[in-house]
Amino acid sequence: MKKIHLLLLKAFIRPFFVTFFIVMFILLMLFLFKYVDDLIGKGFEWYIILELMYYASAANVSMALPLSILLSSIMTFGTLGENYELVAIKSAGLSLQKAMRPLFVLIIFIAISSFIFSDYMLPKANLKYGSLLWDITNKKLSFLIKEGVFNNSIPGYSIRVDKKGDDGVSLYDVMIYDHTNNNGMAKIIIAKEGKMYSSDKFLYLKLKNGVRYEESSGRNTYNNPRQELTRMRFTETDQKFDISSFKMARTDEQDFRNNTQMLNLKGLTKKRDSLTKELDSVNKFASTSVNSYYRQNNYSKGYTHVKVAPKVIKGDILKMVPEKERLTVITSALDLATSVKQTAASRVTDFEERTRSIIKVQLEYQRKFTLAVSCLLLFFIGAPLGAIIRKGGLGLPVVMAIVFFLLYHIIATVSEKSATTGSLRPFFGMWLAIFILSPLGAFLTYKATVDSALFDVGYFKQLFLNLFKKRKSNGNNQ
Repeated sequence: MKKIHLLLLKAFIRPFFVTFFIVMFILLMLFLFKYVDDLIGKGFEWYIILELMYYASAANVSMALPLSILLSSIMTFGTLGENYELVAIKSAGLSLQKAMRPLFVLIIFIAISSFIFSDYMLPKANLKYGSLLWDITNKKLSFLIKEGVFNNSIPGYSIRVDKKGDDGVSLYDVMIYDHTNNNGMAKIIIAKEGKMYSSDKFLYLKLKNGVRYEESSGRNTYNNPRQELTRMRFTETDQKFDISSFKMARTDEQDFRNNTQMLNLKGLTKKRDSLTKELDSVNKFASTSVNSYYRQNNYSKGYTHVKVAPKVIKGDILKMVPEKERLTVITSALDLATSVKQTAASRVTDFEERTRSIIKVQLEYQRKFTLAVSCLLLFFIGAPLGAIIRKGGLGLPVVMAIVFFLLYHIIATVSEKSATTGSLRPFFGMWLAIFILSPLGAFLTYKATVDSALFDVGYFKQLFLNLFKKRKSNGNNQ
């Protein structure tokens, strides 16, 4: 029995690691395609991009881990069924449930590890990932000289190059407009060729065989027909540009620590309690603000002990007001109604935003548990499904795994969006996909245990014929 268990573990672990890294690679490629515009052309060092990919891979574990478990379990049991190894195991007196026990223990260990990862490691990885991605997306475009285009990236300068050398350093037919003077007159530098090199704070252009044009800053320069223009020819000169603002500065991670995705269970509980207290305070303040517009709450209610019978008003209430005062009363009522409406509208917006924040915290709290449970669920879908279809390799198992994972992912995404908008409770929003697919996992496990086909056509055909005969006999009796 131990040899059979070791055989099943070896047959499962190998495709699990292969599929996990393949899925992680695909998700990282999708991540790079999404942020390629923010990463290309900004002069980042290679280790910055690798660091960002490392933290992004941690955020992709929640999708890659369940999919790899589903795919590897289908491939493992499909291969065993295709090679009649499951038949040999059952003929040795070992049922499918007993054969799955070591894998079940392994999946439980993976599920517990995923919970620990999502509670302790994932918040720290999200903190690093979020702060680094913020710095990257908000970094200025690095200085990039393109052929035939005026570049205004460096403040106070406009640079145009007709042609760049193949080495990326040589420049030809360079034109520079210098607008750094306070008098508003631009200096123009034209050179036939040049080379560029940079340091941490400065970009240097070494220009050759050029001319510098500069207008004089005398009085009435624009209206003077005898305006002076200085022209200086040079054989070689250096032009220095300050590019210190293009260097990426790392933001303090403490600024992102209170975000929902950067918190563990303890932090989420604390944030939920504080948001709930703030919401209660906002509701009390809103009630007090609105009640202040009703004068009976301020002057009459609670300040008199005289019991007066309520006066019944029939018909139009304006007839109770003297005709000369009606316009004043209507105007005052409209102003009061407008003030109440504006006050209530602002409080409603604040209430909705705070409620949405509480819902996001509750969703993230439940997400810590759904990752572990989804690993167990998809294993109990993939293992019996592989035993039923009896196909290994990367053909049909991959198709079946993608179909079931898309079904799970679509239900989970739709229910989470519904919970975010308030249509579902946060608990059901995160657990709905598991609740729906759990009966499917139990059904597939039962079918695989009794060696039954997934859909027995003969059984359903006989059931339909019996139902048809029963209706026909009932009709004849009538």
